[in-house]
Amino acid sequence: MTKEPGPTPSRRASDRGRYGRLSRERVLVSALALVDREGLSALSMRRLGAELGVEAMALYRYAASKDALLDGLVEALYLELEEQLTAGRDEGADWRAGLHRVARATYDVCLAHPRAVPLLATRLLAVPLARRPAAVLRDHERVLALLRQSGFDEATSSAVFRAFTAWLLGYVAVELRPVVDNPDETDPAFRLGLHRLSAKELPTLRETAAALAERGGPEGLAAGLDALLDGFTGGSGCGSPSAASR
Repeated sequence: MTKEPGPTPSRRASDRGRYGRLSRERVLVSALALVDREGLSALSMRRLGAELGVEAMALYRYAASKDALLDGLVEALYLELEEQLTAGRDEGADWRAGLHRVARATYDVCLAHPRAVPLLATRLLAVPLARRPAAVLRDHERVLALLRQSGFDEATSSAVFRAFTAWLLGYVAVELRPVVDNPDETDPAFRLGLHRLSAKELPTLRETAAALAERGGPEGLAAGLDALLDGFTGGSGCGSPSAASR
């Protein structure tokens, strides 16, 4: 991704905007609100500066580049996740229940900010582990500590963590993929754009399109997660690791 140029060293732009002096939190909240309204393509230092009532150069004190700003949006999503989990903390939950709580809270945050969700793939694919935002690392720590404290060894904890993360983010991505071609159409076939799909080459896809347009919801997330975790507990569905992970 091409980075926007930073400020020139000879000039220091004021960071007092229409809402008072800026802070990193205010910058990220405004950036997320802009993306929620208009999508990632609308986000730029210049546009965000206009939203906040400051020159674009003032924003570089809070995000050194466009990529840093995008990483900040990932941070904002995980901070919101952290707030949800803290508000509903249940120290007595077993590891499966704990993973379900993390999964459901992540699902809720992602559906609240669907236009920012692609960053969970693009930025985390580009940023090494140790350089990820602190809120992201705390999420990793939360899941891994839950598994280790429940008796999984290091290797199995890593395997569960990878499988859990893949299922969760993959499920959200499928939930948010657009299926409806023309939301103004009342006829189901034209609403889904089935006339664009070859009946000869794609008969099964055409037949299944209406079902694909329906979201699986939290219930589908939970059912898939249980099926996944059963693979690490010998299919017992119990709340403790299998003997193989000891």
